[in-house]
Amino acid sequence: MRKKSAEPKSFLPPDMKETVRQKIISAIKGKTLSVREISTTVRASEKEVYNHLSHIQKTVHTSKLTFIVSPAECRKCGFSFAKRAKLTRPGKCPLCRSETISGPFFSIRE
Repeated sequence: MRKKSAEPKSFLPPDMKETVRQKIISAIKGKTLSVREISTTVRASEKEVYNHLSHIQKTVHTSKLTFIVSPAECRKCGFSFAKRAKLTRPGKCPLCRSETISGPFFSIRE
């Protein structure tokens, strides 16, 4: 007769046990990354990452951690979108109308 193991077998690979949001939190904890960098790290689309970041911002707000957003900037004139509430990259600069805008950077600090 065969003995049953005490622990149930997990058929998921070790990296699949974390949710996408947990992967994003661990990726940006102590580091400053752009959405593209986060996207490649957690293997999710940029659109999906933006969606998760808004939820992570609310979750982190209730804990001891601090969610930091470095604002997007116009590459042509240097305008900073510091007062922007949205986490996504803006389409055009309000000063010079340039579309060459670097996206925001995100990090989580204690």
